[in-house]
Amino acid sequence: MGQIMKRRAFIKTTAAASAAATAAPAIWSEAKAQARNETLLLVTESPPNSMDIHGVGTNRPAYEVSWNTHDRLITYGVKKDANGNDHYDYTKLEPELATDWNVTPTSATFKLRKDAKFHDGTPITAKDVKWSFDRAVTVGGFPTFQMAAGSLEKKEQFVVVDDGTFRVDFLRADKLTLPDIGVPVPVIMNSELCKKNATATDPWAMEWCKNNLAAGGAYKVERWQPGQEVVFVRNDEWKNGPMPKIRRVIQRIIPSAGNRRALLERGDADISFDLPSKDFADLKTAPKLTVIGTPIENAMMYLGMNVNQKPFDNVKVRQAVAWAVPYQQIMDSVMFGQAIPLFGGADNNYKGSYWPQKDGYKTDIAKAKALMAEAGYPNGFETVVSFDLGLASTNEPLTILVQESLAQIGIKASINKIPGANWRGELLKKNMPMITNAFGGWLNYPEYFFFWCYHGQNAVFNTMGYKNPAMDALIDKARFTTGPEYDAAVKGFIDIAFEEVPRVPIYQPLLNVAMQKNVTGYRYWFHRQLDYRQLVKS
Repeated sequence: MGQIMKRRAFIKTTAAASAAATAAPAIWSEAKAQARNETLLLVTESPPNSMDIHGVGTNRPAYEVSWNTHDRLITYGVKKDANGNDHYDYTKLEPELATDWNVTPTSATFKLRKDAKFHDGTPITAKDVKWSFDRAVTVGGFPTFQMAAGSLEKKEQFVVVDDGTFRVDFLRADKLTLPDIGVPVPVIMNSELCKKNATATDPWAMEWCKNNLAAGGAYKVERWQPGQEVVFVRNDEWKNGPMPKIRRVIQRIIPSAGNRRALLERGDADISFDLPSKDFADLKTAPKLTVIGTPIENAMMYLGMNVNQKPFDNVKVRQAVAWAVPYQQIMDSVMFGQAIPLFGGADNNYKGSYWPQKDGYKTDIAKAKALMAEAGYPNGFETVVSFDLGLASTNEPLTILVQESLAQIGIKASINKIPGANWRGELLKKNMPMITNAFGGWLNYPEYFFFWCYHGQNAVFNTMGYKNPAMDALIDKARFTTGPEYDAAVKGFIDIAFEEVPRVPIYQPLLNVAMQKNVTGYRYWFHRQLDYRQLVKS
């Protein structure tokens, strides 16, 4: 459980790097023994809480572990963004474990690389692929919802043709099926190793896989000290892509943003990402660093309200909150302009078949008070607003500003700070009345975001517990249609989202990365984690 913090005055989190530098630890002691151009020192805010991307409550930093240590059948190509930086290209599917594939109206058949092996030397076969896919669609929660987003739903869909050939039978025509096979969830696991560590009550070895890898990807985990560091070493036997240049990656957990910045500025750390916006804005001009900020596709920071708890079951209360959020103050004092506003549009209507987009809300305390009175709460009420402490450098000042603004319309909100390792698990319970949170959909389609966040199937990221049959029908239609019908469906569910406002969009975030000038090859990925395989250090 998080700790309850009573309202306090907003304190700007803009400590000077010079002050932080004295406290910043020296963290190259171990790595000095390694060739510096083959060792990458990454400093980050929040630690992984699992080695298993299919596990209950697995957090986003754990996706980075999985991405770099496991293979998938296919991956994505690369393109240049508007600033000339490398950016994944979801229109181009490329080989990873599969060397090629054949797609028909009813199935996709994948030929596997013949010399691919797991970290323990076991050959990777179609039996491992099927077991891994079967696991993902069976264990429930996030992985099963993710597979379903591409109509990958039943074990019977996954067929071992022979040791080197795997087939996926389609349940329906779905434009997201193949792209969904390239996201982090359908990892290829060493099925025999997992089965050795399974039990009658845990047939998918979920407990064992929390702390152990059954993988065959480009990197192995040499050491994991929870909450402190993860040390990766290159798998020199990897066959499923170009051999990475970086031999060793040391991921150190440095919760203090000031310390991370100081380590970068004095050259002790090679790379850091998810930088606070103030640091990102300041470091843009740092001569010794390369700083890249990429708008996170299909993503938003939002204030969510649990529609299954009073008084947030009342749409007028939710609208009142939407008119009370201190949007511009957040943009100026928390984000320092380093985000894309999602407020202050012309109205609360659809503006095109894209997402996210601006709604018509802006800060209007008088309008918010009037709606509170109409809802029957002229004197307000008490509640709790929670945030992920693992990303405190942004979440805490933002939540405090929200708390202070809500107080102006009579809503007395205590703040609940939840440790990052526990955040996803708390989201799963769906019992928090209010949250500040960020979500980004991996596949850049509006219906994909809404499938996760607004659909009545009630996936983990439908953090508000929102259900509306009309919304569901429009999302389902958009998933499987094109042309004018598609546009009409997207318009329909966006209009409902703005009117019903179970979550209040605030801004579209940037993924901010800073690295030493001698580090190149950074690529933006939809999962918003680092891919060590492309990085080079000279």
